[in-house]
Amino acid sequence: QVQLVESGGGLVQPGGSLRLSCAVSGETLSRYYMGWFRQAPGKERERIACVSENDRSMHFDRSVKGRFTIFRDPDKSTVYLRMSGLKTEDTANYYCAAARFQDLCVTLRPDEYVYWGQGTQVTVSS
Repeated sequence: QVQLVESGGGLVQPGGSLRLSCAVSGETLSRYYMGWFRQAPGKERERIACVSENDRSMHFDRSVKGRFTIFRDPDKSTVYLRMSGLKTEDTANYYCAAARFQDLCVTLRPDEYVYWGQGTQVTVSS
């Protein structure tokens, strides 16, 4: 059984940084495309970043490009979302998800992700 567990969320001041973790168990991380999504209260879930299984395809939504990065640690079977220059509008519940795919990760639809974590809350406030 594949499980994804996010951690690393919390309260941070505007301009600050956080690193979210997504620990994958029950499967080999390197077989999966990974996506990071977020959902703010009253808003729809949105994908903010994705990466292919070999890290050759990577995409960031314009709202986070230049501020967020993705990297994997295969030894720890964990994918990280490093966030810097945080803004109040980044406040949301953040989710990681996994999919099997073979094209540019930006073309992956949200409904094609088969495994999801439970989410971790990020609050950006002074």
